[in-house]
This record gives sequence, C-alpha cells and structure tokens, in this order.
Amino acid sequence: MNEKIPTLYLCATPIGNLEDMTYRAVRMLGEVELIAAEDTRHTRQLLTHFDIHTKLTSYHEHNKLTKGPELIAYMAEGHDLICVSDAGLPGICDPGSHLAGLAIAAGFKVTPLPGANAGLSALICSGLDTTRFTFIGFLPKTSKKQQEVLESVKHYPETLIFYEAPHHLKATLKALHSVLGDRQVALGRELTKKFEEFQRGSLTQIMAHYAENDPRGEYVLVLAGFDGEVTVEENELPADPKACCEHFIAQGLDKKTAMRETAKILGISRRDVYQAMLEDG
Repeated sequence: MNEKIPTLYLCATPIGNLEDMTYRAVRMLGEVELIAAEDTRHTRQLLTHFDIHTKLTSYHEHNKLTKGPELIAYMAEGHDLICVSDAGLPGICDPGSHLAGLAIAAGFKVTPLPGANAGLSALICSGLDTTRFTFIGFLPKTSKKQQEVLESVKHYPETLIFYEAPHHLKATLKALHSVLGDRQVALGRELTKKFEEFQRGSLTQIMAHYAENDPRGEYVLVLAGFDGEVTVEENELPADPKACCEHFIAQGLDKKTAMRETAKILGISRRDVYQAMLEDG
C-alpha cells in the first residue's frame, strides 16, 4: 500500500472582499489540522467569518529560517499543511515561496488553492498591454537600490507591475518618472474594496494629482513597457555579435531586445546574432 505524500497547500485569501474566497479554499481550510499564517490575528478574523476553527501557527519573514524547518518536520509526520498570507497568493512578496522550496526539497507535494491576486487584478483592468509583463513588487527601501532595480528594467518592453504603500507612493512615482521617463501608468487602489479606484494617465498627470491629494490605501502600479529605441554611439560597440549583445545586456536590456538591437546596429539578421551566441556558448 502506497504511503500518502504530505501536501503543502498555498492558499489565496481575499485582497479586500471576503466574498472572493473560493468554495474549495474554505473547505480545505476547515479540513487541515494546521494553517501557517503570516499574521495569525489577521487570518483568525478570516476564519471566524467562515466559521473555521483550525489551529493557526505564525510563519512570516522574520521567523521563516527557524519556523520553516519546524513546519517541514510537522509535515514529515504525515500531516498536510496550508500556508496563507495576509492577502492574495502566498509566495508573492511574502515568505510562502521559502516554505514551498523547503517542501519541494523534502519530497512533499506542493499545490495551489488559487484565488485573488492584486497584481494580476490591476493588470487586467489597466488598459495596458497584458501580453507580456514583469512583476517587480515593492521597490527596495534605499534610493540607491531603487535606482539599480529601475535601471535594470528601464528597457524592458513588457508591462511592469509594482506594489506600493500610500506613504511611499509620491516618492515612488517621482523615482519612476526620473529613471523610466513619462510613461503611461494605471494605479489601482483598495482593489475589491468599497473605495476601489483606478487612475490612468501619464506619470506626470498622476504626480500632479497627488501633489494636491494625499494617497490613501494600498496601491498597484501598472506601467507601460519601454517602446522607444536604444540610442548608443556606434563607435562604442564591439563589431563581434556576441560581444555587442553582451554590451546591451550589461546596459539593462533583456536578451531578446539586446539581440534585436545588435542585429540592427551591425546590419545582420537576428538569426546570425542567435547563431553567434550559440557558437560561443
């Protein structure tokens, strides 16, 4: 008889509206013996609303290195476990991904209980390109680190998704404008809640609005990707396709964009650039 493999369930919770809980998530939260929660007080309110009485244990960014192995040891005894964050999908801007890695390394099953997610909810309502996107989340706290992150994605053609708290919003908008230029942006705040609001326009327009109005609520910023041309002095570039491509990558371009720019600058086909990258490993 095959022994049952313990399962870690990564369970989405509402980002504002409690009616966004799924039937399956409510059932599973009541069936497991233990729930690992980012904030047990916050999660207890959710469980109380749905008349769920499962035991909670704290698992968050500050105790993950010690608590993670304890939870894996618990699962090793044959127990399933559910991990939740305060809102949305665990593993996105919280330590759920760390626990998932530990569970996978231990040979356990890891499976989602899908549901609400702020980033994707804002993206589909942004009016911007949803074909390709890059999730950035919260920017680092220091200006230097912020600059480094923004410079690294400056030439990404994909739509960019950021999270931000109200007390940092004005400074973040200014940093985005300074490094990335005056792009189109959509701001979603208080998503699924009573005062949900979307604002769409250029960064300049949004900055002007918040020069006169204080930000309120949690924000998702969806920013248009880079759609211009990368300008460089041709005499600065190596003639070798691989070296030229690596030069562009070092400037912050993704590999695909770097190959396209290399082909254009050197007057060769993208296939030739691709082949050169393969031949040189």
